[in-house]
Amino acid sequence: MFNGIIFNNGKVNKVLKRSKGINIFLKTNLKLNKKDIGISIACDGVCLTLISIKNKLLEFYLSNETIVRSNFKNIKTGKMLNLELPLKYKQKISGHICQGHVDTIAKASNIKKVDKSYLFEFEVPIKERKNLIEKASICVNGISLTISNVSKKGFQIWIIPHTYKATNLYTIKKKDLVNIEIDILSKYVRNYFNAKK
Repeated sequence: MFNGIIFNNGKVNKVLKRSKGINIFLKTNLKLNKKDIGISIACDGVCLTLISIKNKLLEFYLSNETIVRSNFKNIKTGKMLNLELPLKYKQKISGHICQGHVDTIAKASNIKKVDKSYLFEFEVPIKERKNLIEKASICVNGISLTISNVSKKGFQIWIIPHTYKATNLYTIKKKDLVNIEIDILSKYVRNYFNAKK
């Protein structure tokens, strides 16, 4: 379980692609050792299991299910990823409850600087649009954010300068794909009332 507050990042150093999976190797500022092998780490919002540490590189395996649902299908060396370690008991939750279970990907349709902040617009697949709620939380590349407006094709979010610089949002360009996790509470509530019909 995570809260979408990003303090660390990692750079993709190596990608090994196979017919039904990918292994990625990240160079990062996270302080981990071999005792941490097996823990979950949110990589751009995707909960992945650390399987090895070699020469200060973290290795993760991605199954085909993860590849299909995320933007990792286009992963390349040099890409910066937002990283978050799992929450610890009594740790402050500044964002919202995130599972690291990505629902879909969204395309950046517009990015506009307004004063010192940035307005991002994203297009979301039709299937997930019904779960978008104005002022609800949403996880974009593992970052806990607030939906400022719901549009016909997706949603808008405002990004303050600190978040823009501390995450990989500064690397996002128009038409780029990002990982999206819809707020779990909104999904559960919708599912509950659909089951009651």
